[in-house]
Amino acid sequence: MTKTTPEQNKALVLKAFDTLFNKRDYAAAERFWSDRYIQHSAHIAPGREGLFALIRTVPETLRYENQLAVAEGDYVITHGRFSGNGRPAAWIAADIVRIEDGKLAEHWDVLQDEVTKADSVSGLPMFGDRFPS
Repeated sequence: MTKTTPEQNKALVLKAFDTLFNKRDYAAAERFWSDRYIQHSAHIAPGREGLFALIRTVPETLRYENQLAVAEGDYVITHGRFSGNGRPAAWIAADIVRIEDGKLAEHWDVLQDEVTKADSVSGLPMFGDRFPS
């Protein structure tokens, strides 16, 4: 069993997300996701294959941007934006990933459509320091 630090785990998750969501390098992504990967997302089929199959169906314009990553033990939580997803609004996501043996082993997420300034009751953007254009 490989033991990693929280800092190593954050770097691993961010590299994995960039490899799959931004670069669409499925062969390289297999090195980041466990072949026993457990997917808890309601909109993604089980396992690593379910995730990869979903990404193959979304527009090539899909991009993941990270704003924050925190880690404790084997868990990493990211706050990011999935834009160019073919939907009217980008998704703002909180992703929770469990690391095991140096790979992404389990995943949960919370997704919300990004709102414009006109729709923000708080008057603050959901991601970064400005509203989407």
